[in-house]
Amino acid sequence: MKKLLVFFLFISISISAQEVDLSYYLPNNVTYNKNVPTPKDIMGHEVGEWHVTHDKLVEYMKALAASSDRISIENRGTTYEGRPLLLLTITSPENHKNIESIRQKHIDATDDPSVDISKNPIVVYQGFSIHGNEPSGSNAALAVAYYLAAAENIDALLNNTVILFDPSLNPDGLQRFAYWANTNKSKNINPDPNDREYSEVWPGGRTNHYQFDMNRDWLPVQLPESKVRIASFHKWLPNILTDHHEMGSNSSFFFQPGIPSRTNPLTPQMNQDLTKEIATYHAKALDKIGSLYYSEESFDDFYYGKGSTFPDINGGIGILFEQASSRGHAQETENGILTFPFTIRNQFTAALSTLEAAKNMRVKILQYQQDFYKESRNTGEKKAIVFGDEKDAAKSFMLAEVLKRHQIKIHEVKADFTENGKTFKKGYSYVVPMNQKNQRLVKAMFDVQKTFTDSLFYDVSAWTFNHAFGVDYAENISLSKAGNEITDLKMKQGLVSFKSDYGYLMPWNEYYTPKALSAILQKELRAKVSMKNFKNGGNSYEYGTIFIPVQNQKLDSAEMFEFLNQVAKESNVLITGVTTGLNDGIDLGSENFSAITKPKVAMLVGDGITSYDSGEIWHLFDQRFDMHITRLDMSYFTRTDISKYTHIVIPSSTIDIAAIEKLKTWVQNGGILVGYKNTAKWLASNKMINLDFEDSKIDTIKNVSFENRSLQSGAQYIGGAIFEAKIDRSHPISFGYKNEKIALFRNSTMFIKADKKSYNNPIQYTSNPLLSGYISKENSKLIKNTVPFKVQRLGRGSVIVFTDNTNFRAFWFGTNKLLMNTIFFGDMM
Repeated sequence: MKKLLVFFLFISISISAQEVDLSYYLPNNVTYNKNVPTPKDIMGHEVGEWHVTHDKLVEYMKALAASSDRISIENRGTTYEGRPLLLLTITSPENHKNIESIRQKHIDATDDPSVDISKNPIVVYQGFSIHGNEPSGSNAALAVAYYLAAAENIDALLNNTVILFDPSLNPDGLQRFAYWANTNKSKNINPDPNDREYSEVWPGGRTNHYQFDMNRDWLPVQLPESKVRIASFHKWLPNILTDHHEMGSNSSFFFQPGIPSRTNPLTPQMNQDLTKEIATYHAKALDKIGSLYYSEESFDDFYYGKGSTFPDINGGIGILFEQASSRGHAQETENGILTFPFTIRNQFTAALSTLEAAKNMRVKILQYQQDFYKESRNTGEKKAIVFGDEKDAAKSFMLAEVLKRHQIKIHEVKADFTENGKTFKKGYSYVVPMNQKNQRLVKAMFDVQKTFTDSLFYDVSAWTFNHAFGVDYAENISLSKAGNEITDLKMKQGLVSFKSDYGYLMPWNEYYTPKALSAILQKELRAKVSMKNFKNGGNSYEYGTIFIPVQNQKLDSAEMFEFLNQVAKESNVLITGVTTGLNDGIDLGSENFSAITKPKVAMLVGDGITSYDSGEIWHLFDQRFDMHITRLDMSYFTRTDISKYTHIVIPSSTIDIAAIEKLKTWVQNGGILVGYKNTAKWLASNKMINLDFEDSKIDTIKNVSFENRSLQSGAQYIGGAIFEAKIDRSHPISFGYKNEKIALFRNSTMFIKADKKSYNNPIQYTSNPLLSGYISKENSKLIKNTVPFKVQRLGRGSVIVFTDNTNFRAFWFGTNKLLMNTIFFGDMM
């Protein structure tokens, strides 16, 4: 009967999802506890009949926990949209009675190699649909959770396994996509791929509220969903973590291992060997139901910020599942009609085959984890690394905070010291000893790689954290430099030094100074920025220092002091009162202090705009700096009055030419236009900025076989690497940076030639710029001495372009200020 049903699910275009019941997913010859509700009992429809909304998913998981002594449930926090981030713990009732003891013994085994692991349960973390529009995972979670709660005669599994069950890794995205699929579903399901059901509107359900791909945030841990997930991970240190995804509709089903040559060299070989052994269980289970699949031909295990790879540097085994997506309820594909229930069934099958492998390989996998941490401790490393920024405590703190989230031990600096010409100041710097449990994870976070066995990457090839956060860094430091271990990490508190009747100075170096300046300007207070260095009261102040005079303001001196004190505390910045305008260098009344205009910023979004980039900018303004940014959708942009905006930001885009004349007039009237990545070429082709590009030449590669023809162009793609540029610190784009060089992330092959006038190249790549990551030999020649930034006047306004994203994935703190400098100082460039 089931085989007949499968046939109709694939072949019949007239099938309706109502014909599928729960038995389609479940194994044969299993009886179920009738006191445990089925998904239909709670939701009112069968699994796969409709796309489950997150509220219904939550309702069902709570019902299971209430009806089964195998399940406990916790709400670990909420998403940006206020949805609960649930975690179910599923194991035998007897294990539940001793769950904390089991957890502690499991952790003890990673701390002490003498602990006997032979009788310990194995810990498996099962996570579903971190990409919200890859919904078969979370919908399969309904059936998997029911099976684990209600199936009889699975005592051997439950007694020997603790399952950490995350039914929706991305509640906001899942809800957004379910709404789209369900509101576009027809009674007579239409599998035509051109139907509206299969083309969701911008920005789609893949991402979370701020349009982040959360499957890139396991290592940086910047989003609320990631923070609770990583806390759960380190609390338990699971042995296996599964990550259920979807891919193109014409594919089949993928499970790891990925392409062997694309495994990070820091990952032990035994990890890959065990992954391959686990894969035999997936193959056997999928063979049984007749599903097509493949392994080792796609994807990789390189970037540790993905769910399937993060466990690999933490003593566990990460496993990626990729199911061909129906993208709705049924869709025509090369393999026939692919229905939503069939995609769910494959995910369900892989979830159970994972648990079968975990049960049978339990001791072997537990031993691997114990050995992983034993070897990590026995490397004999008696040194430390140190990072910090002597003028930016907040940025240094935020990197330290990431380390603490990963349970990495950090220490304060015992006393100020200098290493390799960099000063590491107490309160602004942190020491990380390498003789600790998680030293492999520390290495992964600060890793530098420039040579690779493969030239293709599924994701970035570099993420080196000291470069990403823009902090000074040194390694092989003596442990004697370390002060007390920091157990309670706190950000340095902001303050105003004293009440002044003359004025206040705020250096631009601290990360949150844009937040402070925005609050000051929103209060209708006047502020100026220093275009030169100077000294006041024995203190040195650099380019970009903000001056807030006391006289002739809307607040009197007492009110201003109270207000600025509040701003300083909320922004964690130091604001210094001054008693005189007479400086060593330019005086406070000098014309070299330029007045700052209160910005009103808009950003183009919608069709043609890269949603990732726009989401990162939105998040930067809204979450980091408490600044308004108006998002203008392309669907109505040409009908919008944009004269009130001082700045318009265009993320990477391929927008329609209809907007060009409107934008050109607006810039000529004084607007500041900021364009990223592809937008730079669009602006250049439409004569809004003059750019001279270097073109990548892939035809320099000879003797390429037919089989490898796609690799020729693929090898020229910069998937994500880090490059060094020199900066002109006197230029407004560089205000707030204390070093003469900066680390820049890039994932484009857009190379802009430098201007003949050096002062028009305030940011310029060095002659040997690669800091970390992959770049082809051809592109490494082209990038030398090119520029990633350009600004040109157009009428009374300016056009500013960046070749790459300065706000990448919310953890490139080191270059966030470049965008802020265009906002506050763009009219001075």
